[in-house]
Amino acid sequence: MDNKIRAAITGVGGYVPDYILTNQELEKMVDTNDEWITSRTGIKERRILKGEGQGMSVMAEQAVNELLAKTKTDPLDIELVICATVTPDMIFPASANIISDKTGMKNAWGFDVEAACSGFLYSLNIASQFIASGTYKKIVVIGADKMSAIIDYTNRETCIIFGDGAGAVLLEPDTSGNGLQDAILHSDGSGRQFLYQKAGGSAYPPTEETVAKHEHYVIQEGKTVFKFAVTNMAEVSYQIMERNNLKADDIAYLVPHQANKRIIDATAQRMSLPPEKVMMNIHKYGNTTNGTIPLLLHEWESKLKKGDNLIISAFGGGFTWGAIYLKWAY
Repeated sequence: MDNKIRAAITGVGGYVPDYILTNQELEKMVDTNDEWITSRTGIKERRILKGEGQGMSVMAEQAVNELLAKTKTDPLDIELVICATVTPDMIFPASANIISDKTGMKNAWGFDVEAACSGFLYSLNIASQFIASGTYKKIVVIGADKMSAIIDYTNRETCIIFGDGAGAVLLEPDTSGNGLQDAILHSDGSGRQFLYQKAGGSAYPPTEETVAKHEHYVIQEGKTVFKFAVTNMAEVSYQIMERNNLKADDIAYLVPHQANKRIIDATAQRMSLPPEKVMMNIHKYGNTTNGTIPLLLHEWESKLKKGDNLIISAFGGGFTWGAIYLKWAY
């Protein structure tokens, strides 16, 4: 026992909207079919948040409320809120502020982290520093995205992949050896041209022309992103095992970002993990960007045991990627 303070996940909340967008429905919208989508991505359906003025915070609010209720945590005891998202309700204020207000976390300060699909991983690592240093005792980390807001439903490359969803975790200090053990995080800005949203920022502010040219939607060069993701997500997941002297037998689960079943399979293979040790719900929800990892933890929560070794890994636009080694605390 080293008595070192580590940041442990002590609860998980999750939320997905009711509306289910199936492959069959997409067949009517773009030139694609169920067999093609399933064989290339592993996705059967995704959830979509419908309704006027319904932003990402609507889903995050539900996830946080569930988290606070489940852990019997007073919202006023939360000291910091970090929200990982690429689809904030507005450019500013930060969605973390909006969610804190909606859920009664009035004593917390907060901010958003934008690192595409790796944002939740980055946020966990940032939050863990505040716990490990003894600065704070209760932090909420949210991963949430309303990808349907930035997807072009006439583009068959991207519209089949993404869905909407939110998850949230509570981080608290742990001195028993559980919690966040190690993190390896990377970014490479030269990959930005392969996966991005061109307009809406200060380089290309909204104009009639940017809207007409569909430049406010996700633009992706699928083949390049796939190749880069397979290599880097698999490699960093293997590296963190090696660095911590972990064998496949030592690992309870791989918690991989849900971008594509083939990327997940390649990562598991590199780590020599059997399918039963790989969390996967991409068939139900597609890629919810920052929502994927907390939604997996939410779904598998009842199967996890105290002391379980988890490897959490992700890859996202930017490019951003990384892996975290975490010991489950309850």
